[in-house]
Amino acid sequence: MSDFNLSAFSQAIADLAAKAAPATASFATHHHRTASAFHWRDGYFVTAEEAVEAGEEIELTLASGETVKAELVGRDPSTGVALLKPADAINAAPLAKADAVRPGNVAIAIGNSQGSALAVSGSVGEVGPAWRSMRGGTIDRRINLAVGAGGRFEGGPVLDAKGALIGMLLFGPRHRALVMPYETIERAVATLREKGHVARGYLGAGLHPVRDRNAHGAMVMSLDDEGPAKAAGLSLGDIIVAWNGEAVHGPRDLIRRLGPDSAGVSVTLGVVRGGEQRDVVLTIGEKPLS
Repeated sequence: MSDFNLSAFSQAIADLAAKAAPATASFATHHHRTASAFHWRDGYFVTAEEAVEAGEEIELTLASGETVKAELVGRDPSTGVALLKPADAINAAPLAKADAVRPGNVAIAIGNSQGSALAVSGSVGEVGPAWRSMRGGTIDRRINLAVGAGGRFEGGPVLDAKGALIGMLLFGPRHRALVMPYETIERAVATLREKGHVARGYLGAGLHPVRDRNAHGAMVMSLDDEGPAKAAGLSLGDIIVAWNGEAVHGPRDLIRRLGPDSAGVSVTLGVVRGGEQRDVVLTIGEKPLS
């Protein structure tokens, strides 16, 4: 690549970042660090759910350097999306939705740190099918980034080479940069605006992993008095080994299945009790995560 083309590419990236900067904001988290947020539409901002706490006062620092108090409308741990509503009207255009991306496409992570613009470029490292998060949320696409973004970028927008929004930057295990896709954010925001929370499935049982010669699964260690597990007849010491015929290897397997779409669904649990296996039919309850 010639010096001219490299310079032009560099300027193009910087121009895209500068154009997106007015839509960003930052705030101090309960972990005493800085996280980013960005304008979604209709005056609402989105950010990373793990960066906010229910009941805390949030003060957004806008790209202009101005500060404005914001209300936490709701949070969805299953997708990692939190929705904020500034007290004052924000004059920032929403970011356009990006087209589908492929591995190798340019990706630009945008952030804000107390009014200062942040930007780093890299590429899309992986694009895969829909997946289910550790907390049971359905994520429309798996998008991992080859982008060296620091913690201040968390909750900020990720753009394509046209400056359109791919999704929101989050960090997975080992601080791996990943994108919560536009479609997933859109679905979470719609529910949070309507209800203020995203409900998730609820068993009403405390569970512990079991791995021995006789059974692999999740042992029931406690039961909520009014919970679905107790109502279905589960007992302390029962080991849940199957969910609708599919093997359960531990509590995490169950948690992944308890997403927002599971509440009210009837499932058949394979249970080992006293060395004997039996089936227990249970209707999953609903537990808000606000």
